[in-house]
Amino acid sequence: MDSEPLLPNPNDSRKPANWRRIIKYISLTLAWIGIFSYVYIYHGTASKLTPTKKNVIFMVTDGMGPASVTVARDFKQFKYDLSWDEQLFIDTYLVGSSRTRSFDSWVTDSAAGATAFSCRSKTGNNMVAVDYDSKPLGTVLEAAKLQGFKTGISVTTYVSDATPAAFASHSVTRWNADLITKHLLGDYPLGRSLDLMVGGGRCFFYGRKDGGCRYDGENLLKTAKHSGWNLLENKTAFDALGENNAPVDLPLMVLLAEGNFPFEIDRNASEHPSIGEQTHKVLDILDKATKKDDQGFFVLIEGSRIDHAGHYNDAAAQVQEVLAFDEAFQAAVEFADDSSVETLIISVSDHETGGLSAAKQVTPNYPDYAWFPEVLLNVTHSSEYLAAKLSNYKETDLLSFIEEDILQDGMGIYDATPEEIQAIKKARHKSLDVLSKIISKRAQVGFSTHGHSAVDVNIYAHGNTPALQKRIDKYLRGNHDNTDIGKFMESWLRVDLDEVTAQLEGLSVGEGSHYSSFGVEQHPL
Repeated sequence: MDSEPLLPNPNDSRKPANWRRIIKYISLTLAWIGIFSYVYIYHGTASKLTPTKKNVIFMVTDGMGPASVTVARDFKQFKYDLSWDEQLFIDTYLVGSSRTRSFDSWVTDSAAGATAFSCRSKTGNNMVAVDYDSKPLGTVLEAAKLQGFKTGISVTTYVSDATPAAFASHSVTRWNADLITKHLLGDYPLGRSLDLMVGGGRCFFYGRKDGGCRYDGENLLKTAKHSGWNLLENKTAFDALGENNAPVDLPLMVLLAEGNFPFEIDRNASEHPSIGEQTHKVLDILDKATKKDDQGFFVLIEGSRIDHAGHYNDAAAQVQEVLAFDEAFQAAVEFADDSSVETLIISVSDHETGGLSAAKQVTPNYPDYAWFPEVLLNVTHSSEYLAAKLSNYKETDLLSFIEEDILQDGMGIYDATPEEIQAIKKARHKSLDVLSKIISKRAQVGFSTHGHSAVDVNIYAHGNTPALQKRIDKYLRGNHDNTDIGKFMESWLRVDLDEVTAQLEGLSVGEGSHYSSFGVEQHPL
């Protein structure tokens, strides 16, 4: 009796018919799965999206390091009696970390840090959107504008400060606000690259003889109006923008402070918006402005004063700045998730400031690993605010003023030692550091510097489509050089920064060394 062998003849090249059918069915099934997946991802869950139209919300937490997030999170848990599992909104969007060094220093400044993002190139400290040979570099914002995007910057410092300057101006030194403000308004080869500016720094738009900060004496507020810019200078007008679907005329410059916005802990809600309110308004304006456009928008939003609180070693002010930014980030995510346009959100710091540590050894003995968030909760004003108040006090009862107005009302301290009171009196006109140290010691929060540090900083990101989120996971997860973030935005937007750089050839970027002291009094530290 003939029988089929258990194993096929190795010399027989023919495949059994049933295997051919199985392979055919598997191939067809996989093909249909692939087609279905494509349709589902791109035309199902994302059916409301316009594939060719994109928005970028690029957010910078100036000076915020990992410890800043830890302290703010724990402070929030204490303040609202939350569990230890409660996170900040931004925590769940953590995707990686960024190395921060500049071309010429292990510790970067904001100008070089922002240039790494905007130009995806290293440069020296203090240099704004130029390379180390002082040649201008095209920025991702400028490239987006040339492709038809609407563009904007929204900050809590002055609009000509290092971070916003690095996206829409070019200067060999960050201190040359005279030049930077001209570029922001469009007085350079690319023309106007910005449609919307919101922030402080009004004094840098008019001359010193008129009470402003410009060395050249020009009045750029008048120049801006003559060249088509709309100008708003109070919060009431800002709040009214776009209400009842009223059109907002662009280009628009909103200058709500002569210098910086107040710290969140000092903010008067009737005079200055929170960064969350700014974010809501700016995104709404740009969204409506691009409704009928083929392209979306690119906006820079900066939590600028986290950095200043770090410089001042003011833990109470910094936690409030971080929490305020967390609300702004949430506003951005909610906007993106409700948008019909593919929207990328990236949030990252240019550097850490202050060398903050979530602990402090206050005695020579073995540390007790304690921290007291109630100390920060009891503070009602920043050290900056209180130091200015003390310096301006003209009456004779100085010690009572220090004890009652500064320590008790301003810092929530009712058990100040005679040594602390005398230290404040001695440093009356330069008391900021003394006040901050009193708070830090009592809260047991430490700082290692009044400058920046070289610690890696967090990268947070979100995309409102599966394809974009997959791209984020692939290219931003893990540890990256800060220039990689600029490269990511350039690639996703499909713009060419080298082409923009070519158009800037020959542009004057001012004079001064890399460490120029030009206008140093214009910056807090």
